[in-house]
Amino acid sequence: MKKKVWIWISVIVGILVIASTGTYLYAKTGTETVGADEGVMSISVQKVSEQELVESILVTGKIVPESEQKVFIEPEKGEISEFKVTENQAVKAGDPLVVYDSSKIDSELKRAVREKELLQSRGKTEQNQIADLNKRIAEAKKKVETQGAETVEGAEGLVSQEDVNQLSNEKIQQEMQYESTKSEITSAEDRIKELNAQKSEMTIVSKMDGIIVKVNQNVANTEAGAAEPVVHIISSQPYKVIGSMSEFDTVKIKEGQPVIIRPKVFKDREWKGAVESVSQFPNAEGGGGEGFEGGGGAGNVTMYPFKVTITDDTTELRQGFHVSLEIKAGDSTKKVAIPHPALIDEAGIKIVYILKDGMLERREVQTGVMNDTFIEVTSGITPGELVVLTPTEEMHDGMEVTAYDEVE
Repeated sequence: MKKKVWIWISVIVGILVIASTGTYLYAKTGTETVGADEGVMSISVQKVSEQELVESILVTGKIVPESEQKVFIEPEKGEISEFKVTENQAVKAGDPLVVYDSSKIDSELKRAVREKELLQSRGKTEQNQIADLNKRIAEAKKKVETQGAETVEGAEGLVSQEDVNQLSNEKIQQEMQYESTKSEITSAEDRIKELNAQKSEMTIVSKMDGIIVKVNQNVANTEAGAAEPVVHIISSQPYKVIGSMSEFDTVKIKEGQPVIIRPKVFKDREWKGAVESVSQFPNAEGGGGEGFEGGGGAGNVTMYPFKVTITDDTTELRQGFHVSLEIKAGDSTKKVAIPHPALIDEAGIKIVYILKDGMLERREVQTGVMNDTFIEVTSGITPGELVVLTPTEEMHDGMEVTAYDEVE
């Protein structure tokens, strides 16, 4: 009796095992689903939207004046006789800065002016003599023609054609002398102009409106000049920022792109600016220049100088301040875009998964510009569709989705 009971128990257990195995196999071989049950994969989706694909490029730089002028000693001009400016003085373009000793030039200039005056006096006398000869010749010719003879009785005696010819020769000689005098006057005037130009060069003037930041009257005058300036001027125009950026960043930067400027000495303060220029030529040293914080890292990276215009008021800034720059690169026009993790690259083919009517759709898409977060999709999807944010290898076209999380 006991033996029969154990036999029935064994049969029932076997049937239960077979039934459980069949159920498991059916579940494994049936239609795959993505749901929210325990142990089943869940997905996150997000509506496709339009984004401004603006990338922030971070670099550093230094505040500099719009322009500056440094005046060095010029040994060929001699000694400086007078400094016309003092430190912190405002100057205009054309204002005198320093004056070299011009006493020697002044003496030569006085002699040249006196010589010109003498020549002009002589020339005036010669002009009067020519005029007098013209008058005498005209009177003599008239008398000769009136009498109709070789000789006539004139007011001062006899006048002949020979006398007329002699007066004409005297006039020719006088005119030649006057032409020579005029040439000498021209040479004297040229000499005066030359000396005045030399004298003008003895006064060094400001090339800009600006501020005198340094006056050094104790610089030694040597044949080779001096290593430091005697006067240093910076422009009164708004300051600018200069620095260097990597070759990876230069291809993203264009003139006019907005810049946020953050001086390191001012916490939580910002100035607005714009990219003025990025040089087509690298720094002389090739890499590792001032202000490298951008992409590419250290090493074999070529650095290119750039300049940024500060559009806000710069009165609180000073030359030499170090600043952090955030350059807004890219197009501010909104474009259809998705997060980078939503895109799959299969041997150069761009793939995304779209959730539609509870099923996954595998789509090929074309992409465009990008920033650190989003990439533009030029074809294949439309705004409002649900894109899978982190697709996996297990996903395929037509996969059923019973539960998902939608990310805002």
